[in-house]
Amino acid sequence: MQAGMNKTFLYNSHLSLNAKMAPFGGYEMPIQYEGILAEHFATRSKATVFDTCHMGEFLIAGPNAAQDLDKILSCPVALIKSGQCRYGFICNQNGGVQDDQIVYRLEENIFFMVVNASTQDNDFEWIKSNISPRTSIKNLSRKTGKIDFQGPLSVKLIKQLLRNPIDDLKYYHWMHNFYNNKKVLLSRTGYTGEIGFEIYLDEKQTKSFWDDCLSLGAKPAGLGSRDTLRLEMGYPLYGHELGQSRNAAESGYARAIATDKQFIGSHVVLDPGCAHDALCGILIEGRRAARNGDSICDAASAVIGTVSSGSFSPSLGCAIAMGYVKKEHSGIGTRLVINTGKARLSGTVTEMPFYKQATARKKLSDFLR
Repeated sequence: MQAGMNKTFLYNSHLSLNAKMAPFGGYEMPIQYEGILAEHFATRSKATVFDTCHMGEFLIAGPNAAQDLDKILSCPVALIKSGQCRYGFICNQNGGVQDDQIVYRLEENIFFMVVNASTQDNDFEWIKSNISPRTSIKNLSRKTGKIDFQGPLSVKLIKQLLRNPIDDLKYYHWMHNFYNNKKVLLSRTGYTGEIGFEIYLDEKQTKSFWDDCLSLGAKPAGLGSRDTLRLEMGYPLYGHELGQSRNAAESGYARAIATDKQFIGSHVVLDPGCAHDALCGILIEGRRAARNGDSICDAASAVIGTVSSGSFSPSLGCAIAMGYVKKEHSGIGTRLVINTGKARLSGTVTEMPFYKQATARKKLSDFLR
C-alpha cells in the first residue's frame, strides 16, 4: 500500500479475498479478485458486490436548499420529488465539469448528494461557497459505507437481507429500509447497466452486509470489471469523459442538463456555439483496445479528436472506445482511425450504449418470479 492512501471500511476484507489492489481516487481499492472477465460476466448474469465506500456523501439542508442546488447543479433540482434521485453535473464558471453527481431528495428541504472520491474535498468547498447562509452542508463521507449490489440475481438475494418489501422501488428512486434492524438507504441508479442497488449504511454495518452478500452467493467484483461494464453502457467517468476543461454540453448527456434555468456555467453550456466537439462511441475492428489519450483521425489521417476511454468489450467480443471528435465527424457510421502510437485501429462511430441487453431499467417484479 502506498503511503498516504486512504482505506475503505472493507480494506481487510479485500486482502483476505486476495484482491489485486491499486490506488484510485486517493484510496487503495480492489481492481480484481477472480479476474475481470469472470467478474464482468457474473454482473451481467448473476450477482456481484462492489466496494464503493470511497465515494463522497454530503447532506445539504435548509429552506433554500433546492433553490441553491438549482444554481449549482445542471439538473432540475426543484422538480425532484422525495423518494427520487437525479444525475447531473457540477459545472465551473466556464461550463466545464467539476464533477458529476447524484442528488437524492430526502425531504422537502433536505438533500443527500453522492460525488466522486477524488473531487469530494473540492466539491464540498465549492458547494459551501455557493449556497446561501440559511443552507447547511455536512460531509458524511468518512462515516458512510456504500456497497453496490448488482446483477439479475441481486433482487432475490437482497430481499433476504432487508426487513421491508422492495418490490415497488423504481429506477432512479430510493427508499429507507432496515438491515439487522438498523435503518439504511437503498437506491437504484447503477453504474453497470444491470438491475441492482446501492446501499448506504454506517461503518459497523458495512462489513456485515458485504459478508452476508458473499454468503448468499454473490461474487466480489473490483474496479476493473466496473470499468468494462460502464464502458459497454457508454457511462462517463470523471477524469476521462468529464473534466474541468470539457464543456458539459459536449458530453451528450442532455438529460443531465436543464435548458430552462440558469446555473453556474450555463451561459456556456446552453450556448450551442460553445460546443465544438461531441462524445461518440467507437466500435473497433478486432480485439486490440485503444486507450485514453490516443489520437482519433479521419480517413485522410488528420487528427480530429482524442480517445477518452477504451477497452476490450467482454460482452461484444471486440474492442470499443469513447472519444471526443469534432462535431462534423460524429455522425453514426462515420469511419475513423485511432492511432495508438504502436498501431492504427480502424473504427466506426456507433450509437451508445454498446451493450443493448442491460436490465437496469426493468421492474424488480421481473426478477422475483
